Amino acid sequence: MSGLADAFAYQDRILQGVSRTFALTIPQLPPALRRVVGNAYLLCRIADTIEDSESLSIAEKRRYYDWFVQALDERGSGAEFGQDLAPKLDGGTLDAERDLVRNTECVLRITHSFSADEQRALQRCIRIMSDGMEEFQEGQFTDGLRDEAHLDAYCYHVAGVVGEMLTHLFCAHSEAVAARRNELESRAVSFGQGLQMTNILKDIWEDRQRHVCWLPQATFERAGFDLRHLETAPGNPAFQEALSHLIGVARRHLEVALDYTLLIPKSEPGIRAFCLWAIGMAVLTLRNINRRRDFTSGADVKISRRSVRATICLTRLFGWSNRLLRLAFRLAAAGLPRPAPAAPAPS
Repeated sequence: MSGLADAFAYQDRILQGVSRTFALTIPQLPPALRRVVGNAYLLCRIADTIEDSESLSIAEKRRYYDWFVQALDERGSGAEFGQDLAPKLDGGTLDAERDLVRNTECVLRITHSFSADEQRALQRCIRIMSDGMEEFQEGQFTDGLRDEAHLDAYCYHVAGVVGEMLTHLFCAHSEAVAARRNELESRAVSFGQGLQMTNILKDIWEDRQRHVCWLPQATFERAGFDLRHLETAPGNPAFQEALSHLIGVARRHLEVALDYTLLIPKSEPGIRAFCLWAIGMAVLTLRNINRRRDFTSGADVKISRRSVRATICLTRLFGWSNRLLRLAFRLAAAGLPRPAPAAPAPS
């Protein structure tokens, strides 16, 4: 038990270093959920660190994905995985991410202490995420994804599946939540995609520095912009037109994410706060992007600490009322574009 206590202490500490947002939202969850969701986030971050590494070849990434999944399933050594991978993570890998990878065994010690049902939910998420990362990594998408369907597939593998996992964990935690399982499951993927699309739009220029682009080519081609010339985008009206459309798509997914959250019974204020804080910060980020469509860095559209505090205060103030939360969302999203309706299929 002392070893497990040390592992939990490490989990709490490293979370602060690898995610400002989740370090805020995860502690709002009930204690048992807080531990499993925090652990799930760290597992996802290890997989994400493999994907983002500039120092690993595609073959090496595939090997480490497989090794990581085997360690998660207790068919391989997490300690050997972490000690082998961490020294190879150069370039843009954060020190905290390298430390997390080095301590994979510590993270897995917690994972393997959960119930069999919880472990299956985490294993499914990481397996799908790793398979998707391989698919999209091997595509070498330096000039964008094909179209919005391709973007949806990418978002599912890196975020939508997380929404499904969270739904499973929330339902396992609470019978009141489980009573709404079908309604939640039908919205879970949008919950993840709304947050992921916000990050994709915010990180356009940081991704470009890594020679990656997750924007859909077809959307920009319709507007008259070629993503092969992304360096000319700032101030380009055609680029901004397509960007406006994607802001609207992200807004629509966040509206579904709000519907998802308001299905959580008010008897679970921690789960509601976890979801509401993330949605609120995403909407404010979209507002910044929309106001500065000629931005050239994620720092240009990053929300301020004051905005984060305002989001927390508003959700605490209105958390008891679905009607007031919907009103607050509408006010926060005022001025954001809405996506144009899909064109009818040819007859």
